[in-house]
Amino acid sequence: MYAEIMLSAEKREPVLVIDDEPDMCRLLEFNLLEEGFAPVTVTTAETGLLAAQRMMPVVVILDLMLPDLPGTEACRKLRASPELADVGILMLTARGEEEDRVVGFEVGADDYVVKPFSVREVVLRVRALARRCRERRAARTLSEPAGKRASWRGVELDTVSHRVFIDGKEISLRPMEFKLLALFLEHPNQVFSREQLLEHVWEITAEVNTRTVDTHVRRLRQRLGPYGDAIVTVHGFGYRLQEE
Repeated sequence: MYAEIMLSAEKREPVLVIDDEPDMCRLLEFNLLEEGFAPVTVTTAETGLLAAQRMMPVVVILDLMLPDLPGTEACRKLRASPELADVGILMLTARGEEEDRVVGFEVGADDYVVKPFSVREVVLRVRALARRCRERRAARTLSEPAGKRASWRGVELDTVSHRVFIDGKEISLRPMEFKLLALFLEHPNQVFSREQLLEHVWEITAEVNTRTVDTHVRRLRQRLGPYGDAIVTVHGFGYRLQEE
């Protein structure tokens, strides 16, 4: 029986939880196990950084307020490691101000959840990030770097190698930004509500806060530079990619 449990654990994708609240760690650990992941919980940023290098998680759940190091600084350190470039980072915080969310995305977070939160929402977001991590890692192993491309004006997106180019120059997008852009390019002029974007990009169908969609769209516009006006706000509904 023990051997069967170990074999099952080996097939699970590792998820690292960095949070100094024991009750929160236990709650997330239980639900991630139920979802089929292999969670590891630590209570400090430094321990988490060492654990991330050792276990190579698909997703890191990172609390913003840690006793030894701010979560934003821990996020920067994770992103500075080439080995962890594709890991999904979900930031947890009790602070929900717009500025805090933007700073989180600036330092490399992929998603952001404000406490108190629905555990199911967190698990769904972890699942979506894990899938994006698998896709990005698989894309890096392909021998042929070029694949199917979608374009709009000077913006080009390679769906196989997960690369984006602006006027021929490659730019870096986080997983959710890439998936948002791919969806808009594949469906020009189609209006997507925030709830539809959560379903298609984050793979979340539950009733959750949609502010993260607005923040990601804003960050995507900034990264697109001169083509940031490609994504148009449809007031009272959502967003669309305007036709050329």
